[in-house]
Amino acid sequence: MAQSCGTCFRRCVLEEGQTGFCRARGNRGGQIVPLGYVSGRGTLSAMALDPIEKKPLSRFMPGSRILSVGGWGCNMRCAFCQNHDISQHEEGVGGISLSPMELVTEAVALKGRGNIGVAYTYNEPLVAWEYVRDCARLVHQAGMRNVIVTNGCVLPAVMQELLPYTDAVNIDLKCFSSDSYRQLGGDFESVKESIKLCHSYGGGTCHVELTTLVVPGFNDGEDEMAEAASWIASLGRDIPLHLTRFFPCWQMLDLPPTPVGTLCRLADIARRELSDVLLGNV
Repeated sequence: MAQSCGTCFRRCVLEEGQTGFCRARGNRGGQIVPLGYVSGRGTLSAMALDPIEKKPLSRFMPGSRILSVGGWGCNMRCAFCQNHDISQHEEGVGGISLSPMELVTEAVALKGRGNIGVAYTYNEPLVAWEYVRDCARLVHQAGMRNVIVTNGCVLPAVMQELLPYTDAVNIDLKCFSSDSYRQLGGDFESVKESIKLCHSYGGGTCHVELTTLVVPGFNDGEDEMAEAASWIASLGRDIPLHLTRFFPCWQMLDLPPTPVGTLCRLADIARRELSDVLLGNV
């Protein structure tokens, strides 16, 4: 019997045995389940102890390190994806199998090396949001922090399920146009709603930073940046915005890197509305 997935705007309707657009959720046994979280164990494609600034988070516990983990799959199809080998992989990439408790044990063991918790990142972690939730709950019980790095393209119910255990998020605001989001396989309104939910949650208990990868000819227009900055400022002028430099990748190998001058010009425009604009990959 067909079932509808309630993770993102696509609401994929899947028959038994079918897999969704994200390649990470499917109908198995008459239920929509995360394919990388089976029998209480999650499949991780990557795990590393990273500087918190690499997420990027510049205003959340700067100078600390965080155990960063990723699975596979994504509900978008960005042609410039830097992690396409895991985000666009078909049903799993092998790797490490860890239960939520085993992951927390790894995180606690790394406290002596400056670890503050767990970051869910690399692919789109919320295509397996149940694993994130179960891990994050235990991370908090261990007195550590949770960070989510996401495209934000999920339904509000998913974000609300995770926010009680989330200390910080970095959400990719990939562009500021419904048409451009459709080109990437995403949904502009879903992303804006996620940003608003995270920023307003618990009177500001979830720290929010945003990242825009500036791609030549795609989202580098001055008017678009002005509009994006104005909208962000309507939520809070102090929300950090990272403008990062594009380098040729995956299906966009023919484009040149973003000129540094373009980033600087867009940053100046954003700073008319925002108090904290940072440049990355420069």
